[in-house]
Order: sequence, then structure tokens, then C-alpha cells
Amino acid sequence: MSEKAPLLHYRLTTSDAEPTDGSKRGRAKVCRDGRGSGEKPARKLGVVFGVVTPTLLSMFSVVVFLRIGFVVGQAGLYQSIAMFLVAYVIITMTVLSVCAISTNGALDAGGAYYMISRALGPEFGGSIGIMFFFANVCGSALYVLGLVEAIMSVFGIPEEGGAASAGPLQVLPSGYLWSVLYGTGLLFLCFLVCLVGAHIYAKAAFIIFIIVTTVLVSVFISFFIVRPVGVVLPSVNSTSLTIANFTGFRLHTLQSNLLPNYTVDYTTGAMMNFATVFAVMFNGCTGIMAGSNMSGDLKNPSYSIPRGTIAAVLITFITYNLLSLLAAWSCDRCLLQKNYSFMGDINIWPPMVTIGVYSSTISAAMSNLIGASRILYALSKDNLFGGLLVLTRKTSRSGNPWASVLVSWLLVQVVLFAGKLNTIAGIVTIFFLLVYAAVNLACLALEWASAPNFRPSFRCFTWHTCTLGIIGCLVMMFLISAIYAFASIAFMLLLLMLIHYFGPISNWGYISQALIFHQVHSHKPIFRLTTTTLIGVTAPLSFSSHLCLIQVRKYLLMLDVRKDHVKFWRPQVLLMVANPRSSTGLMTFINDLKKSGLYVLGHVKLGLLDGLPSDPLQSCYESWLSLVDHLNIKAFVNLTLADSVRHGVQNLLFITGFGGMRPNTIVLGFYDDCSPQDNLQGKILVSTGYGLDTVCLTKDPTEHRSPFFPSVRGTEEDKDLQEEEYVSLIADAVKMGKNVTLARYFDQFNREEVLGSGRKTAGKQSMTGPFVDVWPLNLLQPDSHGYVDTCSLFLLQLACVLQETRTWNQARLRLFLCVEAGCSMQEEEETKLRVMLKKLRISAQVQMVTWDEVVALHWQRQGGRETGNLPECAQSEEMMEQEERAQKEDGNEMFPNNAAQLTEEYICAVNNLILRHGAPRPAVRFLYLPRPPADINRYRAYLHQVDLLSRDLGPTLLIHGVTPVVTTDL
Repeated sequence: MSEKAPLLHYRLTTSDAEPTDGSKRGRAKVCRDGRGSGEKPARKLGVVFGVVTPTLLSMFSVVVFLRIGFVVGQAGLYQSIAMFLVAYVIITMTVLSVCAISTNGALDAGGAYYMISRALGPEFGGSIGIMFFFANVCGSALYVLGLVEAIMSVFGIPEEGGAASAGPLQVLPSGYLWSVLYGTGLLFLCFLVCLVGAHIYAKAAFIIFIIVTTVLVSVFISFFIVRPVGVVLPSVNSTSLTIANFTGFRLHTLQSNLLPNYTVDYTTGAMMNFATVFAVMFNGCTGIMAGSNMSGDLKNPSYSIPRGTIAAVLITFITYNLLSLLAAWSCDRCLLQKNYSFMGDINIWPPMVTIGVYSSTISAAMSNLIGASRILYALSKDNLFGGLLVLTRKTSRSGNPWASVLVSWLLVQVVLFAGKLNTIAGIVTIFFLLVYAAVNLACLALEWASAPNFRPSFRCFTWHTCTLGIIGCLVMMFLISAIYAFASIAFMLLLLMLIHYFGPISNWGYISQALIFHQVHSHKPIFRLTTTTLIGVTAPLSFSSHLCLIQVRKYLLMLDVRKDHVKFWRPQVLLMVANPRSSTGLMTFINDLKKSGLYVLGHVKLGLLDGLPSDPLQSCYESWLSLVDHLNIKAFVNLTLADSVRHGVQNLLFITGFGGMRPNTIVLGFYDDCSPQDNLQGKILVSTGYGLDTVCLTKDPTEHRSPFFPSVRGTEEDKDLQEEEYVSLIADAVKMGKNVTLARYFDQFNREEVLGSGRKTAGKQSMTGPFVDVWPLNLLQPDSHGYVDTCSLFLLQLACVLQETRTWNQARLRLFLCVEAGCSMQEEEETKLRVMLKKLRISAQVQMVTWDEVVALHWQRQGGRETGNLPECAQSEEMMEQEERAQKEDGNEMFPNNAAQLTEEYICAVNNLILRHGAPRPAVRFLYLPRPPADINRYRAYLHQVDLLSRDLGPTLLIHGVTPVVTTDL
């Protein structure tokens, strides 16, 4: 399991802060960022330099200076604002998906490619990654050539007339080769900046950002302080001069620019309409991934990307709309339609806008170049194309992928030789839109799969926003160019098939498996048919039922246990029920806990088939299924006949489930002397009108009706299994790799009371949700130093799964960390725990619990130990290392070696400690259940200590987890 995905393995101990080389400098680094000094290069960029600045510059580019007048002049103010609203709705939907995925785990280099590949798999991610790479390469070349054309329009010698007709500033030779030469020089400048590293690029981008901001401020100021003036329009096939007016703020000017007036574009000669103008405008809004592309260089991508990207989108949206309003309010329609560079003509210092155009364009070229290099580097690291990209994996000491930068620069240089790139400009935008659609699709798939580990910190999204983003991107693709849209989709499918058949097998998990599982479980007709058919209950099937059965078979065959991955783990529960009459509270609670996972009710009927005329279990299924309907739970039923409860449970653990749907967790009721209560007495099954405590259903109404379920066990009656056999059930399940949960006092659990109308405080209704308490420490091993191991993480995961369900989403987790007063590590322990919870995206209230008096009872019992009264943090590192080595050799927390030395006084003190810290009273508690001892003779002592630990705590789950269930990877 650990080979499939890097899992989070924290141990909140002093030894964790020690580096492998023992140096103090290395120790400080490990404490600060949680990794060794030689594992990964340092990341330096924050929100502003790493995300906001490149995203703003990429979105502004030249559109803010050269296309605002075009849009308002053609479409009018009303339709211009409508265009921006529609465009930004599409963009915002994609941004929400980006924010959700980026806050769901550690994000590495590659930006959008990394998100898509980890969510949808290598085939989809690799094909989109290649297209995204080429889009950035071509985009960089486009911006460089656009900058060359802008420079030549001011400083270039006209091709017609030569130097004789040139102005004083027109000194640069013109022509194809000269344009390529100028572009090569500008590109080489971008290459040098990107080659040095992301931090230099960020500083250069920030300087350009200051320049562009200054230019924008001058543009805004100019609208207010420049007096009305006539502006000479560019001459097109005419020697006469045409003048249009900048009127200043005039109401009649605004009224004349409100409605659309589509005409011929003077630069292309094409007739404009809503679609063409919208497509031109939308090209300036497709830079939202510039910050995400820097994910490998950000200090904290999960923090920086959402905040930086949303801030950049808001700033550009406000800027575009303000400029549109000011232009419509102060400029004649003729000026807007015939002079796209009018902002320079009306500026307080005309060259200022030219500087802004140059700066924003060179910044966009750099942004695309460095983005392409990061995508190429991520593709090479994932080894999707074999040895084809092996050379691009090389990095400098600071972690800059210089080889990828070099290859990207060479490819951009090759594209520059094409000279004019108008023919591929459209397909570049379509490539970007296809990437955005894929990001939305990745987020939609993760949301639909409903896996417990998909719990992004950013929650402002739903499947509706993802779907709207996909539809919007696809519509824009075909609106810009249907031919290019079909060509790009065909190219993507070709790459997808090539990677599928020739690419390596990945270990990133398969979202398809999670979606298939969710489809089987969430589709009610399929679920009910599976429940009644696969367990052997036969009935005439309708045509629709036959179709559903075919679907069931198809889906179950597609579920492959070899493709299981911790990212898509979910609880699949086998609840052992002795008598349903006393277990209804637990059955409904586990139904909430399963989180769209498999839920099976198991029951063992004691007896042997020898001598019986028929299977006695077949007649019982209908009663159980009626109970499932009555409780409104989504559960399968599996019954078995065995000579002992232990053998019956073993049989169920071996055979329950089908295909990839098999239980990974078994839930047992607790073994105690409490008298069971009949919760079904007097209950009526609404669908039939029969009482659940009197009769069961039969086809023949004259036939004798037997009780649904036997009466509950009396106080004096013997149990079906003894203490040793009960503990053997736990040991057997652990040996079979199943997580074990013991449920106690769930006869006191009233779901309607806990989740119904909230808590009442001082006679007033309060919507405060119920509390769920989690104690992750092995309280039966007080000298342990590992606060977080596989079992503790399993506790946290189950508690978080419960909180994520729809009915428990108002619940609040309380996590109790046991420390000793005066311990110098107390604050460090709490900090580490909070960092861990943040990385796991778990929202919990951490409470520090001092337990000096409780621990003292244990150490005093040790007698000869010198460290008996010392705090935990003062013990020797050698003892801690020995304990960790022992735990690593076993792989699980064993029943404590000092079990014989644990007195009832100590365990009762721990029990009282839990009770004292249970205000307000929690709805349920999660406690650490140690593994049963290897010595069978100690089974009674083990059960007795667990009994004392959990006595009178109310509804409690004692949990022992054996499989990793959480990951910090995306």
C-alpha cells in the first residue's frame, strides 16, 4: 500500500525533529518545513510574486490597452458588460475547480497538468499536458511576434517608400528576416530570465507589473483630466485625415455608446458580430493558469493558488468594466471603432501606453515560456513517454529545470521562424480552453466519486459549477472556431490512445474505479436488485430489472481490486448483528458512517446443515430486508450457518462482497453484561401493516407466521460466545487485514435527538451541531511516544467521514491531545498536530489535556524505574528509538507489553479523565483500540481493560486500524 502513494506518517515526538545527519542546521529545517534538507529544492515564491503578478500580467497582456475600444465600439456598453460577465462566469467556474483541486493535497510542478493527471489518470493527463505545453510554446511565440510588430509600427522603416518616407523614430530595418532577428533577441532575453530561475522571473514580472500598473493609473487619470480633443484616425487606403472626438464625460456620448453597432473591422476588413467580438475579447481572459503553472516554485501552493488566482480574476474584471464604462462615457463611437490605440492618443503622456503594451507583452511571453518549461519538466518526471524526455529532467542546485527551459526556448524559436502566426492563434486559445474544460472535468469526477479523501479546504464549488465550466469552455471552443475545436479534440484523443497503449502503468489511482463503485452503490434500482438477487432471493424479474442486472454484472466485473488506491479509499463495513431488536441504533449510525461505501449486515445462526431438510436461512432474508426498508438504510444482508460464532464470522469475512466490493472494516457490538433492549417492540412496517415484533411476511396469508426476529436475550440467559472467543474475533479480523471497530452503548444513541433540531441552550433553540470526540492516543500504553500512527489516522479518517455526511455536516470534531504539565514540548506537540490536521484537510478543535496525575499512577506502579515520576518529554531518546524500532518491526500497535502492570486504578483514572473532558456531552466518542495480545491466556485481561476504559462513556467506538487510509498527495 505504501508503494502506491506516499502516505502521511507523522510521529509527534522529539525524534521527528532530528535530521539524519544530526546537524543543528538540518534539525531546524526539518522542524520548519517537515522535510529533509536534501529531499526537495527550496520553494521561494508566495501569493503576490508567485500567483497574483503572473496571472494579472497574463490576463491583461495587450487586451487592456488595445481591445477595450474595439469591444465597446462594436458591441456597445450593455453588450460589452454582458460579454465580460459571461466570459468571467466561465473563467470563474474553472477557477473554482482549480482552487478545489489545489487545496486537496500537495501540489507539485506542472500546474494544471499535475491536477488533471492525478485526478483523471496518465492517459487524460498526459494528452492534456502535451497540448498545454504546445499551447504555452505557441503562445510565447505569438506574444514575441506581437511585440515585434508593435515595435516595428513605431520604430520600423516603412517597406513602401523606404528611409525617405520614414519618420525621425523609424530607424529599424524591416522585413521577414529582420522580424525573426528581433524576435530571436527578445526571446533570448526571456530565456535568460527564465534560465536563472523562478525567483528572478518573479522579480522581473513584478517590475513589469509595477510598470503596467503605473500605465493603467495614468490611463484612468487621463480620462478625468485630459480636456476634449480631436484624435486623428489611422488612414486605411486613404490619404485624407479623419478626426474623431474625445469628448470627456458627456451624457450624450454615453447614450450613443450604450447599444451595439457592429461594423467592419478596419484592421482585417471582416464584418463583426457578437460571436467574433466575444471571441476576440475572450482571448484576453485565458491567462488564469499562469499562477498555477508556478506550483512547483510556490512555498505553499494550496494557500497561494486559490487566493492569488481569485484576487487576479477580481482585479481584471473590475479593471475591464471600469475601462469600458469610461471609454463609452467619453469617446465617440467612431473613435472607438477606428482607432484601437486611442488610449495613447488621449494619455497625459502618450508614450506611456506604448511602454505598457511592450511591458505586458514581454511579460506574457515570459509567463508562457516558463509555464511551458514547468509542464515539460512535470511530464518528464512522470515518465509517460519513456526515455523521450529523459534529458529534460535535469535541474540546477536550486531546483530550476534548466533543461526544460532550454528545450522550451528552442521550440519557441522554431515557431518564430513561421513569421506570421495568425493561422494558429485561434487553436492556441482553443488548446487553453480544452485544458480548462479538463480541469473542470477532473474536479467534477472527484466530486461525483465522493471519496472521503477528497475534502478540499476550498469548498465554494459544486458539481453544478464544474458542469457549467465544462459546457462554457466547449461552447467557447466551437464559437471561436469549430474546425480548430474538432481538430484539437481529435489530437487529444490520439495522444490519449498512444499513452494508453504505449505508456507505463501509473500508481496514481484510477478515478474510474471510484466512479463505478459510486454508481453501483448510489443507483437505487441497481442497489435493490443487487441486494435481492445476489444474496439468493429469487423472484420474477421484469424487463427493466433484467437490464439493471446486466448493468450490475458489467459494473462489478469492471471493479478491479488490483487498482485500489488510498486516494479513493472509503469505509466498506460488515456489521455483525446478533439480534436486530437491540441493534437498531447502531445499524442507523453505521449507515451514516459508511460514506457511500459498502454496508453489509452480517448474522451468524448457530447450527449445522447436517440433518436439516433445507437451508434455514432462506426464509430469514425477507425479514431482514423488511427491516432494512423499515430503518431506511442502504445495506446488504449476508447470513451464514456455523457451529460457532467465530467460525461464522470467519466465513463472512472470507466470502462477503463481490468483485471489488468487499468489506475492509468489521464492526462488533461490545461484550459486556448490559441487558439488551428491544427497540422493535410495537413498531409497524408501513408497507405491509404487520408489526415487526409479531409476524413475518409470507406469500400465503393462511400460512403460519413466525416472529420476525427472536426475542432479546434475558439477563440470566447465557451468551452465544465467551470472552476468549469474542477477543478471537478481533484477532482473526486483524490477521485478515480488516480494520476492527467495537461499538458500545449505542442502545443509548438516539439519532433523531442528536441530529434533529439542534441543542437547546437556556430555553432557546440553538443550531449548534453535535460534538464528536476523538482520542488518538493509545491510552492503554501511557509510555508510548507515537501520537499518530496508522491506527490513529484511521480514527481521524472515520471521524472526518462521519462529519462529511449530509446528516452530520454540522457536527464538530474535538481532538484531545494528552500532554504533561510543564513539558517544554507541549506547544510543539500542539503545533505539529495542527499542521498535520491542516495537511489532511480535517477541521477539528484541538484540546490539550494534562494528565500528570493519571500517568503518575502508572509510573508509580513500575517500582524500580528511575523515570517513574518524570514527564514524558524528559525520557531518553534511546528508549524512544527502541520503541519505534519495535513498532516498525511489527507494523501495528500491539497490546502493550506493560498490560500486566496496568492497574484498574490507572484505567479508571483514564476513564474519569475522558468523562471530565466531555462537556458538552458528545454524540459519540472515538477511542484507540490496541491490538489483542498474542498470548491467548491474556484475552480476558485485555477485554477487562478495554471494558474499564470505555465504561459509562455513552456511545463509543473503539477502533483499531491496520490499513493506511489517508494521503497528502493530490
